[in-house]
Amino acid sequence: LQELSIRENEVLGLLAQGLLYKEIGDRLGIAVGTVKQHIHRIYEKLHVQNRTEAVNRYFGR
Repeated sequence: LQELSIRENEVLGLLAQGLLYKEIGDRLGIAVGTVKQHIHRIYEKLHVQNRTEAVNRYFGR
């Protein structure tokens, strides 16, 4: 698996807390489109298809 960037780690942490894309964007001061780009890259790097798989893979569950 590829290593996630600092920002991708931040996004994934907020995703794991159940925040919506808009809430993640507001929290990090970035646009929703940018959040979606980060999440797309996270999914690619972790070889997953959705939020649950990403969180489980990242936290080793």
